[in-house]
Amino acid sequence: MFKHLKETKMDYWIHWLDAIKMSGALFIHAWYPDVFKTYVSDKLKKRKVMGCKCKSCKCKEMTNEQVIQQMEDQTKPFTEEKYSDNTVLRHFDPTAPDHLYKWHADEEHRYIEALNENDWEFQFDNELPQSLEPGKIIHIPKGLIHRLIKGKSELSISIKS
Repeated sequence: MFKHLKETKMDYWIHWLDAIKMSGALFIHAWYPDVFKTYVSDKLKKRKVMGCKCKSCKCKEMTNEQVIQQMEDQTKPFTEEKYSDNTVLRHFDPTAPDHLYKWHADEEHRYIEALNENDWEFQFDNELPQSLEPGKIIHIPKGLIHRLIKGKSELSISIKS
């Protein structure tokens, strides 16, 4: 139970207080985006090394600053072309860094369809990933959190809103 505290070299009560403060700031920020815009990232930057132990991101010994830099990276891993008034085509780069394929929610309902054979996957929050096959249409309701899981092949999709 206290392994995390030993790894971070932090006292239990200091850890508890930091967690409460940061979660409170994020809760307020969720409702009022202009409030506490950088509070949590500023707090994390003050720590020396996160020592990430996650299995999927492969970041291992990244500093907090490096992790935050990846989180704040808004580089788009695709090119986009307008096909019609309500449809865009996106072409995703399989060589783009994994951290660019972030969990996110869209501001409008969308329907996506893969335009080519590929090995990519699509995932809604709290659901198992699903394949992106040509002809398969996935409805993404407004505000529902989702992500693409990068494959090794190229991916082109049609997005209708």
